[in-house]
Amino acid sequence: MAGMYNVSKEAKIGNNVHIGDFSTIYEDVEIGDNCVIYGNVTIFPGARIGSGVTIFPGAVVSAIPQDLKFKGEYTNAFVGDGTTLRECVTVNRGTSAKGKTVVGSNCLLMAYTHVAHDCVLGNRVIVSNASQIGGEVQIDDAAVIGGGSMIHQFCHLGRNIMLQGGALVNKDIPPFVKAAREPISYVGLNTIGLHRNGFTDEQIKIISDVYRVLYLSDLNVTNAVKLIEETLPQTELRDEIVAFINGSTRGVIRSAI
Repeated sequence: MAGMYNVSKEAKIGNNVHIGDFSTIYEDVEIGDNCVIYGNVTIFPGARIGSGVTIFPGAVVSAIPQDLKFKGEYTNAFVGDGTTLRECVTVNRGTSAKGKTVVGSNCLLMAYTHVAHDCVLGNRVIVSNASQIGGEVQIDDAAVIGGGSMIHQFCHLGRNIMLQGGALVNKDIPPFVKAAREPISYVGLNTIGLHRNGFTDEQIKIISDVYRVLYLSDLNVTNAVKLIEETLPQTELRDEIVAFINGSTRGVIRSAI
């Protein structure tokens, strides 16, 4: 840990942590073992950083939210084990809405990504360069976000999706799909991503059957979901997709096909 940096005596730093020159770590920060924090990183109070995390120069973790409703309440920002934050990534801490911002384990947030207050990112999420994620967004496990994407606050992006670079997202994106175009739309299954994540051909067929009804039947969402439940065998994957759609508060994307 030798170097020219400023670490509060009240910070809790794990074993085998490298801290680069000109980094600042404030009080009420906890950092796990085997982390690498390069130079010119700022970690503000309320940060909880797991083990094996790598943070590149210019990144800022747990700064106060860019939210005018924030009144100085105590909140946190969590970064899970094995996650990498590249250059100039910003992860703001939460507000009274949820109390915390969470970036899961083994994620990769590429350079200039912004994660706003009260977001929850699952595990193995990849967010490509210069993407901006608004407040209280939820992104589920193994989602891949294309570079330069803009995600509206309160949106929910399901697991194992692939989002086109430069996307403007203002609707919820259900799991396992590819989303692209303007306005953001369903353009097919994320078949390659599903195979890479260990889904079987049988599982992919189940997913395909659900989305064939939802997006290719010319029914509205309500009637499509009803037909899915009436005609497709009940499986965990079918029910997961249906539950996502029924739980959507912003409405799910429509089809471009």
